[in-house]
Amino acid sequence: MTRIPGLRSRSPVAGLDRRTLRPLGVFAQSVATTAPAGAMASTPLLVIAVAGGGALWSFAVAAVVVALVAACIAVFARRMAAAGGLYSFTAKGLGPTGAYACAVSMVVGYGMLVAAAFSGASWYGSALVARLGAGTGPVALVGAGLVVALAGTVAVCAIRGIRLVGRVMLVIEALSIGLILVVLVALAVTTAPATPEPVAGTPGGVGGIAVGVLPALAAFIGFDSAASLGVEARRPFASVPRAITATAAVTAVLYLVATLLLMGTAGAGGASATAPTAGDLSWASVLMDVGIVASFSACALAALTTLVRVLFSLAREGVAPAALGRTHRRFLTPAFAVVVAVPVLAVVAAAGGLVGVAPAAVFGGLLSVATLGFLAAYLLVCLAAPRFLARIGELTRGLVVTSVLAVAALVATLVVVVLNAGAGLLITVAGLVVVGVGGWLVLRRRRASALRGMGVYDETTTADVLGAGDR
Repeated sequence: MTRIPGLRSRSPVAGLDRRTLRPLGVFAQSVATTAPAGAMASTPLLVIAVAGGGALWSFAVAAVVVALVAACIAVFARRMAAAGGLYSFTAKGLGPTGAYACAVSMVVGYGMLVAAAFSGASWYGSALVARLGAGTGPVALVGAGLVVALAGTVAVCAIRGIRLVGRVMLVIEALSIGLILVVLVALAVTTAPATPEPVAGTPGGVGGIAVGVLPALAAFIGFDSAASLGVEARRPFASVPRAITATAAVTAVLYLVATLLLMGTAGAGGASATAPTAGDLSWASVLMDVGIVASFSACALAALTTLVRVLFSLAREGVAPAALGRTHRRFLTPAFAVVVAVPVLAVVAAAGGLVGVAPAAVFGGLLSVATLGFLAAYLLVCLAAPRFLARIGELTRGLVVTSVLAVAALVATLVVVVLNAGAGLLITVAGLVVVGVGGWLVLRRRRASALRGMGVYDETTTADVLGAGDR
């Protein structure tokens, strides 16, 4: 092939299905990862419990914080197309140390989000099976069976290709949101209006609004996942930042609407949303569970799609085992990473129930770890944005203000989480930090060049210029 000075003959991320995904598919990726239907059914109730009538303000503050983070991510997404998403962006502003920390945070965040989605779908799915009188064994075994079935389905879809995944996720999430909205509107219409009060023992007032921001923020995690599809998107510098920004805006509206509807129902539907029970066969409860299971299933697929691309990118850089950088010859997806990741995460999701841990505790624990991982990644990319723009001579005062506000809000949130975390969560996070630091020390000693090379992104190749060649 003809060589052109200054251009590579092969992209560092060759093997993925480059420049094929339409904007709607990119948007579906971010929307599905946030699982808005499941969040609409449960998160507003958690926020109302601590903030009472101030729950809308908690979601409004969370939406502003997410908008600030989205603005920092867009700085990179308009200039780079990277399978590694946020960590590849962070590398351009904070160097290898920041990139490694962000990569670990993303692997933990997206990995635990997949496991939490498996767990949540299993929890509500088991309750739905029991509601309909179709249970054939102990709840834990039914739940484990559902995890295995969902994990297998998700793995097949993830391997088959991102275009199929995008269509599947968009249809599932649209139907799920529709179901949840129908139920919430019906509850609002048929229930006597009431002024919600915070649960006894919670601060309420301004303090309750501040505390409510944390679960409200958790409802947005994963809105950034479209960034991992920069290589596969047709017009990545336009469609990726638009998808991230639009997801933040659309989910904010959905959460505010859901909160407004639930605030006037005096807690109606709360049982179904937070603790499904086998004896309730009302149409609202059944529809609610169907919508939540579908939303969690789409979330698992979307989060896995991002996770395996992060692992793929790390492998191509030499930071992770090289085998994770292999792609399927026909479908052009990180198939080996899917095969490795899914069984591990399915075991994590099913193990708690099999040893007798309550489904709510398993789901809540996994989601808490995932949220911390996401918050750490968002913090790092917000720190990296102004340094990146300063390095290329494009720094603006507006971006500095945006970054400072986002960093301050994220640091405050992380401090609140740590101060209020239980022993189990702190021990888990401490263990993950130890493993992450240990990995850093090993890599710095054995693969220092790989660490320095973190942050690869899709580059124009000779084949792109000549209009031919492999992907």
